Amino acid sequence: MLKKSYRFLFAALLAILFFSMAACSSSTPVIEPIATPQAEETAKLAPTATTPASATKAPSTPVPTPTLAPATPKPTVAPTKAPNAPAPATPAPAKVPATPVPTSAPVVSETTSQRNAVKSAKSYIKYMAFSYEGLISQLEYEQYSHEDAVYGADNCGADWMEQAVKSAKSYINYMAFSYKGLIKQLEYEKFTSAQAQYGADNCGADWMEQAVKSAKSYLTYMSFSRSGLIDQLEYEGFTHEQAVYGVEQNGL
Repeated sequence: MLKKSYRFLFAALLAILFFSMAACSSSTPVIEPIATPQAEETAKLAPTATTPASATKAPSTPVPTPTLAPATPKPTVAPTKAPNAPAPATPAPAKVPATPVPTSAPVVSETTSQRNAVKSAKSYIKYMAFSYEGLISQLEYEQYSHEDAVYGADNCGADWMEQAVKSAKSYINYMAFSYKGLIKQLEYEKFTSAQAQYGADNCGADWMEQAVKSAKSYLTYMSFSRSGLIDQLEYEGFTHEQAVYGVEQNGL
């Protein structure tokens, strides 16, 4: 009987130790007591407040999972457009002072020599045809200074194109010229190329008749063969057709 009580006490201590350990650590594996006849008998004799084997684990405090803030998307940097510079304020238009009415410049009175040069130039172009440079040369020949001669030619009122026409007409009235020959003669008289050509174009010459006159004048003073006279007229600037016509009209 004594041995049974020892066994009972041993089994009770063992059960108390087991349940204490299970309560302290939920992670400790549950060791079931060895079922012996003594233990079963002891359990029948002394009912004890036993903690069920499946002891309730102390609820573990759940570790809160940190909520991550949503990743902020990297802002797309729009190309920075240089701000338009503010338009400068338009200044109020300054008042323009009234333009004074220009007074006519005092007329510089021409000198006596200049006045005389103008008179001489006008008398020359009244009776003869002159180029601009030809008239200056004529006035200088009359002992006017170069400055006075230029002043006279500038202020005589001549139309130099018309002077070229007059000169061309005077030449063909007394001599026979080809078209090219007349232009060369006018250029020799100091007309410009444009003036000389204008004069030849507008003098009213018939170049075929000029070839006839030229051939006749040559035959008056010299003897020519047909081909020789044709060559001479072509040398004077007549075309071959004009030269042949001039020779044939003179009986060659």
